[in-house]
Amino acid sequence: MRWALNRLALAITSMVALAFLVPLAVATRQIAYDRAISEARQQATSMVTVLGVNSDLTELTNAVASTAAGSDGRLAIHLPAQPPIGISHLNEATVIRAAQERRSATAEAPGGIAYLQPTVLTDGRTVVVEVFVPKGDTRRGVGTAWLALGGLAIVLVGASVLLADRLGSQLVKSTRQLAAATRRLGGGELNERITPTGPRELRDAARDFNAMADDLRRLLDRERELAADLSHRLRTPLTGLRLDVEAMPPGPIAERMRQACDLLDEELEAIITGARLGSVEARGSESCDLVEMLADRLAFWSVLAEDQERPWEVVGGHEPVMVPMSRSDVILVVDAMLGNVFSHTPDGVAFRVIVSGSGLLVDDAGPGIPDPQSAVKRGFSGAGSTGLGLDIVRRAAETVRGQLVIDRSPLGGARVGFLLHSAADEPEAAPRGRRRAVS
Repeated sequence: MRWALNRLALAITSMVALAFLVPLAVATRQIAYDRAISEARQQATSMVTVLGVNSDLTELTNAVASTAAGSDGRLAIHLPAQPPIGISHLNEATVIRAAQERRSATAEAPGGIAYLQPTVLTDGRTVVVEVFVPKGDTRRGVGTAWLALGGLAIVLVGASVLLADRLGSQLVKSTRQLAAATRRLGGGELNERITPTGPRELRDAARDFNAMADDLRRLLDRERELAADLSHRLRTPLTGLRLDVEAMPPGPIAERMRQACDLLDEELEAIITGARLGSVEARGSESCDLVEMLADRLAFWSVLAEDQERPWEVVGGHEPVMVPMSRSDVILVVDAMLGNVFSHTPDGVAFRVIVSGSGLLVDDAGPGIPDPQSAVKRGFSGAGSTGLGLDIVRRAAETVRGQLVIDRSPLGGARVGFLLHSAADEPEAAPRGRRRAVS
């Protein structure tokens, strides 16, 4: 933008300079020509004065030699029926025509211009005074004047571009500050504000930006408080549910219910804390091991897989895979991906979990996902659900600059992938390190 303003100033100033300099250059050349002709006229007038006093040939010869033009061989007096006194640069026909017309004139001559001044002596004879003007005299000083004009034009254009650059730098600086603040606000820095600077329009835009950021902060604070209040209200029914679970006789179902209550209590606590801290503060610099979280959640889901007689296996998981997410967020992602299998495939359908440094893949042998785009839409998944599960996985992948993958799995059903990098290759379903559990 700054360079564009400089080019605009350069173009405008150059056109203005040319509009003035071209006529000035022409006028300078004409002035030099008129000055040379005026000097020749003065020389001719002085000789006309001499002719009016004395027409003796000897006196005229001395008078011609005494002038600057005569001493340079540029002045001549043409008397009727006599050779010219001095050096002539014109042919006789031109001189005769000037004598007949009896008015001053100029005529082209080799190497320059001749000024002719006719006059009538006391005896009635017509005499023509010729003053030769070399071509160099008609252009004397023109080159210097043009150089001066060109230098002045360069100085003016340079000064205007420099001034435009100074003014444009303030405009560009204010625009960049506004753009950078907008990007930071979009990145989650809700405390971002800017000081209005620059032209009036940019100052108005900066004030509107600050007002928008304040409104956005207020709305988000209100939403967080509502989420925290709602989560706190869920603690009462959760407490009753926990009491009922504690009263159940020991067994796999009771243990699974207790694990579910513990997880639900932990999630409610995370929602309340995260809502009150805010999205940026809650995000922080947390990280956890994806392999460890997967092992914990598979311990829960494996019990349900046994009940539904689902063959399942795990590929990989020999090395820790650290992800820049909180423990609760990773658990939410794993549960959403595994829960998708149990919710949308019949009992007895096998599934496979693949974990590596590239991320997490869950394959199943079910009917698959015919419309992946609709599957991540909230409120509509195409399979009779709310579509929140896969949308949760998608948003979690975006927070780590990754991506959600929905494809056809080698088992014939759906493949749902949580990749940590958008351009990363999918983990290989190699047979090494395979751990299999079949009911």
